[in-house]
Amino acid sequence: MTWDKDAGRDAQTLVRLMDVGLEVADPSDDLRGRSVVDRNGDEVGTVDGLIIDETERRARFLEVGSGGFLGLGEKRQLVPVEAITRVDDDVVHISAERSRVAGGPVYDPAVVPERRYYEEVYGYYDFPPFWGPLPR
Repeated sequence: MTWDKDAGRDAQTLVRLMDVGLEVADPSDDLRGRSVVDRNGDEVGTVDGLIIDETERRARFLEVGSGGFLGLGEKRQLVPVEAITRVDDDVVHISAERSRVAGGPVYDPAVVPERRYYEEVYGYYDFPPFWGPLPR
């Protein structure tokens, strides 16, 4: 199946920033390493990585790590960038509550997700996929 009308705007173009030879143009815009807090100010975790649209060179998801100790037992979830409400020097604020993120689809960076997984993440946070509604 082709997606001519959505060329360049499909989940197939999503990659982890750290897995490709790209860098954030302005280092002050790099969210990796910043704390993530929910709408109540409760800490959710840390931005461990960014999932980008390699074609459009835009961030689409935050890879948020939480729990565990010294990286062991850490759980990772993707949060759509549409959930970001504010960015401070060291903190990324999101619209979801901590419990909502914790209950979200788990992300395993060792497995390349398929379009359906990204659709599930967008749906979980009540955002449409960046590529628009699915054709019927």
